[in-house]
Amino acid sequence: MGNPRGFLEVDRQEPGYRPKEERVKDFKEVEQRLSDEQIKEQASRCMDCGIPFCHGCGCPLSNMIPEFNDLVYQNKWREALDVLLSTSTFPEFTGRICPALCEASCTLGINADPVSIRQIEVSLVERGFKEGWIKPRVPAKRTGKIVAVVGSGPAGLSVADRLNQMGHEVVVYERDKFCGGLLRYGIPDFKLDKDIVQRRIDLMAEEGIKFETGVDIGKDISGDYLLKKFDAICITVGARVPRDLPIPGRELDGIHFAMDFLHQQNREVSGEGVAETKISATGKKVLVIGGGDTGSDCVGTSLRQKCERVIQVEIMPEPPEDRHDSTPWPEWPYQKRTSSSHKEGCERIWDVMSTAFVGDGKVEKVEAVKVEWETDPFGRPVKPVKVEGSEFSIDADLVLLAMGFTGVEQPGMIEQLGVKLGARGGVEVDDNGMASVPGVFAAGDSVVGPSLVVRAMDAGRVLAKNISDYLSK
Repeated sequence: MGNPRGFLEVDRQEPGYRPKEERVKDFKEVEQRLSDEQIKEQASRCMDCGIPFCHGCGCPLSNMIPEFNDLVYQNKWREALDVLLSTSTFPEFTGRICPALCEASCTLGINADPVSIRQIEVSLVERGFKEGWIKPRVPAKRTGKIVAVVGSGPAGLSVADRLNQMGHEVVVYERDKFCGGLLRYGIPDFKLDKDIVQRRIDLMAEEGIKFETGVDIGKDISGDYLLKKFDAICITVGARVPRDLPIPGRELDGIHFAMDFLHQQNREVSGEGVAETKISATGKKVLVIGGGDTGSDCVGTSLRQKCERVIQVEIMPEPPEDRHDSTPWPEWPYQKRTSSSHKEGCERIWDVMSTAFVGDGKVEKVEAVKVEWETDPFGRPVKPVKVEGSEFSIDADLVLLAMGFTGVEQPGMIEQLGVKLGARGGVEVDDNGMASVPGVFAAGDSVVGPSLVVRAMDAGRVLAKNISDYLSK
């Protein structure tokens, strides 16, 4: 700890966003960056807490946060980057889009603002690329084993990177035109610029990983072909089946799944073009059903498409502004979160259950009812109860369903490989990440369902070791 009084003398500084009036006119990243000198000052706030909960309890990757904070404060940026890269495969992703579980468990956060760990992380990796410190790492030896990774999202890229560094040959199959999965097609450019994703893909290709894009396993290539050609197969296709809302009027035009809307816009920004029937929010009254990150991304995208207005409804109750007693430090806090998209102009309504879509061939409004929640002994909501006489409606000519996902897509590869699925719709695996078919593994959202990018990266890292152990037998 270079400055023993840093946490007492230095306040947390946020980088802020580009002006709202400017950023809603484009899809460029909205978050700004602190200068190197400001980052050094923020790193000085890391206290000698003895037990770094940020490292063990908070970060799924077990990043050695106090160590790289101290090195940054000492102006030893390259050494700090080496410490970060020893555990984190893609800090340029997590430094932009991770909710920062580490900060929620920062010891300083008990009674003050936590250390700006995420900002320090992204500054480190970006300086590494700028200075040329991050270079291709081509394995000196190859094992002769070859692995197919199906899906190029955060879990797939993490598996591929680690297996390649272990000396195995890796082929990544992606059915879309570009690699990146959720990072490329699910997260808007205003949160994660796709040049950042492509920069990492290009680096991994230089390191020897083969990327086969526009290949739909189960359609263009059979599952049986993979079983015969590869020594191991890793399924990292995510949980892409969206949760539907089967209420009266669901067949009306103008009701779409959120990911279809986001995927289409991301393709357009990348220059891929869109289908003839574009899902457009331009000039429309948009209703987003679902209060999570995907719903927030729909809000920001709708505003950039110049919608008339956008409302986001959530069946859950409005969380408290500060940490709820049911999630004491160092747990991830149950509290209200407001994204940059919400700050751009969005009405949010809580405790809302949608009951019917109404319209003449095309949706015109959504009928809904307010709910109250029964809680458990810790005050956490467990069961919604309709409030009698609270019925109301919301005018909408574009409805986006952002209520999560229910599991992997079964037709095609999953059926052909014959792997078993669990009760939640994910691939069923043993303690080593192997599915019911020998030599077939799975990780990330394909197994546990929708989760965080950082958890998918960690799952990929763990699975890579298990696959390597399997190949060594």
